[in-house]
Amino acid sequence: MTQGVIHWLRFASPQSFYPLAGRMTPWFALAAALFGAAGLWIAFFVAPTDAQQGEAYRIIFVHVPASWMSMFLYVVMAGWAGIGLALNTRLSAMMAHAIAPTGAMFAFLSLWTGALWGRPTWGTYWVWDARLTSELVLFFLYLGYIALNAAIDDRRRADRASAVLALVGVVNVPIIYFSVQWWNTLHQGASVSMTRAPSMAATMLAGMLLMALAFWMYSIAVALARVRVIMIEREAHTDWALELKENR
Repeated sequence: MTQGVIHWLRFASPQSFYPLAGRMTPWFALAAALFGAAGLWIAFFVAPTDAQQGEAYRIIFVHVPASWMSMFLYVVMAGWAGIGLALNTRLSAMMAHAIAPTGAMFAFLSLWTGALWGRPTWGTYWVWDARLTSELVLFFLYLGYIALNAAIDDRRRADRASAVLALVGVVNVPIIYFSVQWWNTLHQGASVSMTRAPSMAATMLAGMLLMALAFWMYSIAVALARVRVIMIEREAHTDWALELKENR
């Protein structure tokens, strides 16, 4: 048991994790493409037309998984940042920085698709609704994390400062999730819940879950690819990085 733990702990080193990330990236990218193709096929060609919203509802197959991923990735990013802050591990901070741009992209995608869905449904692209506003705050937290990290030249100070921001911002995630329960909002409640049956057709749910898996696999693939670049930038002075550059 101890040997198995030690075997996995060796991947906490950037030198060991770099080739592993390179091997895993294509597989997660392939999974993202397959899940995405299946999800979009169901979304546009299999799922029935909604009785109330018509064809406009199909944007939820992108909007809802993007919203899920924007929250989930922030928690994962903050988790890596917290580990790096507590244990001073280089790879943890690198993983947090690798995840941030993808999380920001999904937060923006959530807001943009939500606006497109809101125009035919609410008659406007934007309202200062509790869930929309808290999702916008999440987007700004991602941007603030990225900007703060880039603004400080000293890598250790940048990692610590951005980690504190990430951890403080975690409080916004439950606010987004529970906003429709805590306040009177225009935004509809959750269609998928862990405590009750889904309030949508099985084909709709299947398409949404497939798109969520596609976004999840995509996030892992992109984070692994990005962290390899960050490793080379930060470890440029080390023997293994110099040897890697020479062998290219």
